[in-house]
Amino acid sequence: MTPTALTRRALLGASALALSLGLGAASAQDFTLKMHYFLPAQAPVPAGVLVPWMEKIEAESGGRIKFEHYPAMQLGGRPGELIDQVIDGVADVVWTLPGYTPGRFPRTEVMELPFMMTNAEAASRAFWDLGAKHMVDTELKDVKVIGLWTHGPGLIHSKTPITTPADLKGVKLRAPTRVTNMMVSALGATAVGMPVPAVPESLSKGVIDATILPWEVTASIKSSELVSNHTEFPGAPLYTSSFILAMNKATYDKLPDDLKAVIDANSGADFSANAGKVSQAADDGAREIAVKRGNTIIQLTPDQIAEWKAGAEGTIATWVGESAKSGFDGQALVDEARALIAQYTK
Repeated sequence: MTPTALTRRALLGASALALSLGLGAASAQDFTLKMHYFLPAQAPVPAGVLVPWMEKIEAESGGRIKFEHYPAMQLGGRPGELIDQVIDGVADVVWTLPGYTPGRFPRTEVMELPFMMTNAEAASRAFWDLGAKHMVDTELKDVKVIGLWTHGPGLIHSKTPITTPADLKGVKLRAPTRVTNMMVSALGATAVGMPVPAVPESLSKGVIDATILPWEVTASIKSSELVSNHTEFPGAPLYTSSFILAMNKATYDKLPDDLKAVIDANSGADFSANAGKVSQAADDGAREIAVKRGNTIIQLTPDQIAEWKAGAEGTIATWVGESAKSGFDGQALVDEARALIAQYTK
């Protein structure tokens, strides 16, 4: 073989090796994803659900997926803008309430109707089932849905004692979503809608007199220092809120199949149910803070709760009536949600 031929052969071999190494590097490409949400990192869901989820993804991807972590709206904007941030690619993953954008995700509101939930684990598993069947291809089609869940039993935290709906007259009561605002208005309060980060300042400045929240959130925003009364609905939670963990579709689509499989393995019904369970598990510790402060815990009796249920029936009827305008059968969705929650309640 001539020197020229040897040189050509060596060059071809080197080129093939370089191409092979290049393809290997491409197949092992790293991806850095931005996670954005509205609560501080030490709050129960970020600390108990979101951070462990990110750590698990990083570990199971062999470090090829990494996260930049932005709690408490550190990427900018308001909580109601989170869903558009993930759609537009400002963030790769967000945790948010669909209810922060009123009327945009109407089917998700079924979980927020009065006296719908039993416990967060059961409600969250039911929510995932409903979402997979009715929502991911309709109102949630612009995102990759990782999880759908609810928090634990919602209750009233107020400056003055509240036992009956009549006690709400003249009370400026904060609620998180369109449906919960409808509910507290129907029960007699003056509804004030706002995301949870605004609650402490609003209570301290008298913008609101009361708020509905699950216990777990009260610890991170220290609301038990700003009110001294808490009205519980034992065995029949007043309400809950719907949450979504969503990923930018283009971000997901650009992942190789093995990394998509990592994301998929950490999504879905079991993840959602566990997120709800973790959320509700934080209720006890936060409640104990209020107890130790000497705050008044009002536990309503079944007869007292019956009056609240009667007052809230109109909210459900109104929501069902509105559903036709959004192109679905609200009563059928209510019935299906109740059946699934009952099925999963232990």
